[in-house]
Amino acid sequence: MNRVRLDKWLWAARFFKTRSLAAEAIDAGHVEVNGEKAKRSRLVQRGDTLRLRRPPFEHVVQVTALSDSRGSATVAAGLYQESDSSRQARESLAAQLRSVGPSAFREKGRPGKKERRDIDRWRDRGS
Repeated sequence: MNRVRLDKWLWAARFFKTRSLAAEAIDAGHVEVNGEKAKRSRLVQRGDTLRLRRPPFEHVVQVTALSDSRGSATVAAGLYQESDSSRQARESLAAQLRSVGPSAFREKGRPGKKERRDIDRWRDRGS
């Protein structure tokens, strides 16, 4: 196997849960192969560099192996090598998002049970 369709490879490497989700991301322009926007039928080969944008994260990976079937997570991790700068940026962003907390992303609506308890605890601390 020298080449595999991009959508199949992304699904096999476990970047997306289904092949159709991988295809939607490719069609939306969230995936680049060697610096160029790609179509889902693009054939990837070993050594290709992929840039995947899955907001708020971005992955820059190099294809190290090919597979068109989905395997375990350990097998999937062997299909690519993530660049050090990409990994560091992703980990620092994840740490920032954890420090902000989930309540910062709540857009609208009444607070749920957990949010109400958090608000009550916060108010009790002030008095």
